[in-house]
Amino acid sequence: MQSACGRSGRAESATAPSVPGPVVFLFAIAAGLSVANVYYAHPLLDALAREFRISDGSVGIVVTAAQSGYALGLLLLTPLGDLLNRRRLIVGQLLASVLALIAVAFAPNIGVLLAGMATVGFLAVVVQTLVAFAATLAASEERGRVVGSVTSGVVLGILLARVVAGFLVDLAGWRAVYLTSAIFTLIMAGALFRVLPDHERVGLSPSYPRLLRSVFVLFVEEPILRIRAGIAMLIFAAFSAFWTSLVLHLSAPPLSLSHTMTGMFGLAGVAGALAAGRAGRLADRGLANWTTGVGLTLLLASWLLIGLTQRSISALIVGVILLDLAIQAVHVTNQSLIFTVRPEARSRLVAGYMVFYSIGSGLGSISSTAAYSWAGWTGVCLLGAFYSALALAFWALTMRWAPGTSTSDSSSRPMLSACLEG
Repeated sequence: MQSACGRSGRAESATAPSVPGPVVFLFAIAAGLSVANVYYAHPLLDALAREFRISDGSVGIVVTAAQSGYALGLLLLTPLGDLLNRRRLIVGQLLASVLALIAVAFAPNIGVLLAGMATVGFLAVVVQTLVAFAATLAASEERGRVVGSVTSGVVLGILLARVVAGFLVDLAGWRAVYLTSAIFTLIMAGALFRVLPDHERVGLSPSYPRLLRSVFVLFVEEPILRIRAGIAMLIFAAFSAFWTSLVLHLSAPPLSLSHTMTGMFGLAGVAGALAAGRAGRLADRGLANWTTGVGLTLLLASWLLIGLTQRSISALIVGVILLDLAIQAVHVTNQSLIFTVRPEARSRLVAGYMVFYSIGSGLGSISSTAAYSWAGWTGVCLLGAFYSALALAFWALTMRWAPGTSTSDSSSRPMLSACLEG
């Protein structure tokens, strides 16, 4: 027998209205502001290392703490989007984030700092609730475009976080970065409370333990989720490997750039954000595999230019553009594909997918600072190229099992229904 949540999911997909442009824009801004909280630390690592007396080879643990909290939040918080009122869930997480950001800003020692960063990461998964909510509100023929637009906001948040953090740390110290973010997060919580629709689930709702268990069931039943999550883990390991060690390299002799100048390199990656929406449209047209292959090839090629940093800053800028464009194109394509399956389980799908994103980001951060300590910038470039080549090989090997589009249907997956119905 077909589950009640399956019935409601297909009804929801069939009747989804068009999302007004201003609402999509607000989704994108909120997502960008929230994800930035995880990435402010990248250009601050040398300042944090000095204040808390952490070695260059170990300071990546600050970023890893945030990513570990993010992974835990994906498993425990994001699935709630399929159970609770999403408007109240989003606003509640943003208000809790304000408190966590204030705790980081006033951290007196490394223990409190790491705990605060883990909490900030745990709550930053509101981004995924926003993406899943936008996908639910969008009509099926425009879902890729809407997801791409919101993901563009995420990309801008990641990149501009480095610009803002670099400027503020030179102006008022690293603590001002988190205090400023707390203020803007509070303002965004109020705006979303006023604008977001009060979207209630239709039909029966599973219990929380069954909801969490169904995340793992989705991995068993959906090959597209397993494969795209594996690709995400590898590309974001490469992404984090680059951005975590960049400040250590650029702030050291002979370049000796300021935090503001280092943060400005984030602007070079804005091209990636601009490409994200286009990637979603290509996925809507059935060109997801083509986009993935091109994106992964560009990602690998970008490391050739990034490796020339000592000789040419221009080569670094072009390399950053290629790296961010490639990663975000693949990321948007991945999400567009997984949102085509199980309309009733979009929050759980994105939770499962983004756990691997977070694992990759944490792995990239901790391995990058270790590689930099061992072999300098050359070691970081070789590490990033290795992750990128592995992603390209993995995609090529799994193409036969994961077509560019999916035709999965809830009624053909009895295990998930049984899991939710108990």
